[in-house]
Amino acid sequence: MTETLFEEVVDLKEQVVKEHILVLFDDNVNTFDHVIDLLVKVCKHEALQAEQCATLVHHTGKCAVKKGNFKDLELMAELLGDSGLTVEIN
Repeated sequence: MTETLFEEVVDLKEQVVKEHILVLFDDNVNTFDHVIDLLVKVCKHEALQAEQCATLVHHTGKCAVKKGNFKDLELMAELLGDSGLTVEIN
């Protein structure tokens, strides 16, 4: 009985996938067009969504641009970082 209960708890924990957030930070280097283009290409944003994110970053200093599992966001963060943007995964 104890072994079965333990296995069920482990199975439940494995099914829970923590969602992470990719955060984009403001800088004084990149243009709006560059940021928007990258959000469309890398994060698969629609143009309007990318523009809204870029505006939020400009006015508030940061914006959550994507939610998902760590592995997917890690690749996006690397691509955005290599293109000159400042990002982090929370």
